[in-house]
Amino acid sequence: MKFPFSYLLLALSLSFPVSTKADWPQFRGENADGISSESVPTTWSETNNMLWNTELPGEGTSTPIISGDAVFVTSFSGEEGARERHLSRLSLKTGEILWTKTVGADYPEDPARGYITEHGWASSTPVTDGEAVYCFFGKAGVYAFDFEGNQLWKARTGDLSSPKAWGSASSPILLNDLLIVPAGEETNAIIAFNKKDGVEKWRAEGDSLVQTYGTPIVVKVDETRTDLVFAAVGEIWGINPESGKLRWFAEYNLPGNMSNSAHLSGDIITVSGGYPRTARVALKVGGKGDLSDEILYDTQKPATYMTAPVEADGILYWVADSGIAFAAMPGEADELWQARIPDLTEGKGKPFYGSPVLAGGKIYAQSRANGVYVIEPSKEELKVIAHNKIAGDDTIFNAAPVVSDGKILLRSQKAIYCIGE
Repeated sequence: MKFPFSYLLLALSLSFPVSTKADWPQFRGENADGISSESVPTTWSETNNMLWNTELPGEGTSTPIISGDAVFVTSFSGEEGARERHLSRLSLKTGEILWTKTVGADYPEDPARGYITEHGWASSTPVTDGEAVYCFFGKAGVYAFDFEGNQLWKARTGDLSSPKAWGSASSPILLNDLLIVPAGEETNAIIAFNKKDGVEKWRAEGDSLVQTYGTPIVVKVDETRTDLVFAAVGEIWGINPESGKLRWFAEYNLPGNMSNSAHLSGDIITVSGGYPRTARVALKVGGKGDLSDEILYDTQKPATYMTAPVEADGILYWVADSGIAFAAMPGEADELWQARIPDLTEGKGKPFYGSPVLAGGKIYAQSRANGVYVIEPSKEELKVIAHNKIAGDDTIFNAAPVVSDGKILLRSQKAIYCIGE
């Protein structure tokens, strides 16, 4: 019996799995939560499940972003006074560098001292809408490029330095037609640009933005209201993204500097950070005005200075920069458990910089010098199911993992590695 061609197409579509590939267009992925539904390998080495590796034109702490087959990543090179920033486009399939665009050194720069030597001058992750890619290069400003590498526009944000002169680390995000850039280090403000031409639309200023290094998140309160939420020093802000006006704020005892980004879980916002007092606080979304008295808890026990959490089945999991992993419920102060990550034998200082990601139900935590730990989410205890370290790369891995098309990308100070089946 002969079947119509349409039946053949239907049979073929049922015979092969439908692709669930999702892009990774910004810092911590599409929803800024570090979560992907795609499964990736749990074990690898330089000879097993290593699809490709590519040496980059410079160092950097920023994570790659992915749109289709396009991988974008920033880096820096050169000595003081002649230091340059780069944006490179790679192929996700092959790892080939298709082009690199360079931003010159015609701007003031913080010197190589203190913590700036820990992350360098390319720490902000770019963002893309699938048509253009936008980069925040600190004092060098904001640059927009199309996917062929043509510069669309540029805009300066400011040339200030905080008292510690640590340099930039916050990443820009896109919301509707706005490119939102947290330029606390450069001008003590969050600035919104028209993504098409770089024209400034609004700026939200405040002294509490000095020494802030996190990234804003978008919180949809209801069908008519969306808040832009940013964790600043000593207080958290809820901003009207259309005007830049402050809708609400809450003061908390997280002083010194804020290196972390807020996390949204249902209707609860969690913030962890501050120095020298590092603590974790939470509050519910939807309020107006001064919400300082509505902080749900303030605890120093299960907290982290640098890394953001990832959520699995309603439970938050952190691997703190100190090397302590823990699990906690979003609205509760007490942890479910905490345990030290094993085999942290190499490197010094803070063993983790990048935040963990969840891929295919597994947690992937990239350490700086001891490889990637694959963790099974558990309400009872820490369950490390795999530990992978790439031989031959002794540089630091400051960036978080990135997931797309069944692949996981790892970025060191010298190269990008693509892991996949």
